[in-house]
Amino acid sequence: MIHLFALTACLTITGCVVEPANQANKNASPLPSATASTSPAEEKAANTAPLTLPVLDAFFADESFSGSLRTRLQLTDEQVTKLRGLAHSETANLNEENAGKGEGESSNARSVAAEKISALIGEEKTRQLAVLVGERWSGTADEASDKTAAQPTNPNSRERVAGTPNAVPTDSRIVVNAPAYRMDVFDGGRLIKSYKIGIGYPQFPLPTGLRKARVIIFNPTWTPPDEPWVAKMKDISVGEKVAAGSKLNPLGPIKIPIGGPSLIHGGKSPAKLGTFASHGCVGLTTPQVQDFAKVLAQLGGAHLTDAELTDYARDKTQTKQIKLDQPVPVELRYETIVVEDGKLHIYRDVYDQETNTEENLRAVLEANGVRLDDLTEGERTQVFDALAHMSGKSGAGAVRPTAQSKESPSPVGPPRSSSLVERKSNSGKKPTVVKNQKEVVIEIAALKGKGYPSPVAFDTGSGKTRATLPSPPKHEKQP
Repeated sequence: MIHLFALTACLTITGCVVEPANQANKNASPLPSATASTSPAEEKAANTAPLTLPVLDAFFADESFSGSLRTRLQLTDEQVTKLRGLAHSETANLNEENAGKGEGESSNARSVAAEKISALIGEEKTRQLAVLVGERWSGTADEASDKTAAQPTNPNSRERVAGTPNAVPTDSRIVVNAPAYRMDVFDGGRLIKSYKIGIGYPQFPLPTGLRKARVIIFNPTWTPPDEPWVAKMKDISVGEKVAAGSKLNPLGPIKIPIGGPSLIHGGKSPAKLGTFASHGCVGLTTPQVQDFAKVLAQLGGAHLTDAELTDYARDKTQTKQIKLDQPVPVELRYETIVVEDGKLHIYRDVYDQETNTEENLRAVLEANGVRLDDLTEGERTQVFDALAHMSGKSGAGAVRPTAQSKESPSPVGPPRSSSLVERKSNSGKKPTVVKNQKEVVIEIAALKGKGYPSPVAFDTGSGKTRATLPSPPKHEKQP
């Protein structure tokens, strides 16, 4: 139950909810088409909005959202009340213990929302609602306020914002890839630290887009929202602050707001890493988040010593805040096909975005200077088998196109959420895919020496990690 109350808790205090994954939600029942007067930005927001009812319930924790529904969408008070009740009812019935164990949960959640909301307020208002949700969660407002966030990225000096797959930053930033359950820290274009993470539940997908980290908050408090399920919780009362350091506080010892109501925060058990574990936040263990806070502070030009970390951890009742001198970009990605250190990694499509396609495969290969036609027949067979198995859908046979084919393979294989399993396959042999597998790694001769870097100083959360600072690049060392 503590996971459930974390949803609105996080939203109320810069919290743990979601924005849309910037991919086409082809599995969901489509929202009504945009009208001719709809701007391109509005149409994109409508098509990518994560319009699930639990997400909508989270938005209602902010009263300004209800006001926007009345003024912008011209909904009546009665419609707003019914919409709030509908969203709340769906959240109350959510079984988080089984989250991620079924097939197509994200897709189903979007379909249910589109159907039920349309029945309540009509198709056109539902489209407008999708636009509103998309705008609030796209992260574009934060990006527009600070153009320095969008630094050129490799390969080929193209920018990540222009859609280059697997782009390697040339600046200092945090990169999170949800399907890989991985967060990377780049310092001046050099990968210095990697973390295994927990991601948002299927009904609360981890956001995508460019955000900013501006502050690190130690020992955060939490005020329970006015929700019926709060009344069912032991020792919790609506509106009564849960103290910093309390076992009832879902935020852990450190939270880092990253723009919009999204967080990187601690408090997760090691078993929750590499799984669905939050309401649209990046989840870390306590030792991980302490280590990350120190690395982030250095990137942002803030002063944070080992002694201060120890003091903050010892006195858990005192909330402390450290402001970063320079905001650090946080790039949230959804990439299921990744060239990494000369190998092709294909991850399970955890949020049913239908990203494991031939079209995306070609784009990833070409971004690394390789054409699909350059692969051997055996390598193509391996790749298309892996795409099919990791697609997140079942019931269809795998199609293995020829090198000249432009058709995307039909996906097979249900999504599952157990421990991360890696199976490396030898060239020419069909990759071994086992139950609960989340990743297939294929060696491709033409990709040798190419791609996104492998994890560095990888913190898997399996044990306590001492907070350490990375050494500066060689060119920065003083003689």
